[in-house]
Amino acid sequence: MSNLGIEQVRARIAQACARAGRPVESVKLVAVSKRQSPDAVRALAEAGVELFGESRAQEARQKIPLCPGDLTWHMIGHIQRNKVRDIVRLFSYVHSVDSLRLLEALDGAAAEAGKTLSVLLEVNVSGEGSKFGFVPDEVPAVLERCGSLMNLDVAGLMTIPPFTPEPAEARPHFARLRELRDTWREATGFPLDELSMGMSHDFEVAIEEGATWIRLGTILFGDRE
Repeated sequence: MSNLGIEQVRARIAQACARAGRPVESVKLVAVSKRQSPDAVRALAEAGVELFGESRAQEARQKIPLCPGDLTWHMIGHIQRNKVRDIVRLFSYVHSVDSLRLLEALDGAAAEAGKTLSVLLEVNVSGEGSKFGFVPDEVPAVLERCGSLMNLDVAGLMTIPPFTPEPAEARPHFARLRELRDTWREATGFPLDELSMGMSHDFEVAIEEGATWIRLGTILFGDRE
């Protein structure tokens, strides 16, 4: 990955922010480095990328110690509860919390580790059976339970829309997550500032609909093996 490539991505982020009337600083890029080498991570870090996302605890456990030590790591994949101690140790943010049992397990592991873990609730906005995530109707009660989990900071929400070759078709799902966030924010008092939505093929639409974190892999690293 060359610096020119990352600069092109940054230009597209800036253009999407301009269309939405947002400051470019309101969108943070998480480089999705799953199945990428520590050298590939290092090259992107040298180009100024600071946030990286992994989706498997086992891969992250092997890779992160070989990468620059000043990076911030985000867990973006589905989590098995028997991996929560690794997750708490390795990551600063978890985007993919999809059950109350997982929330409670993460809180317990964070308490053992003496740290506060920032988490996002994954919301299955589209209702796809193949997707993980909370059904929207479940979220208010989950947020109420979060109020008693002392070692978690519920920073916001995440969603993955149905894949479509046409990025604009993802727009209603991104808009719906933003609308739900606004409703839940008013009802619960949780700020829910972060919206993690948008990937390599649809991140510009996500930015236009309010994304604060975009998760980019292929556009930065190329196709994975």
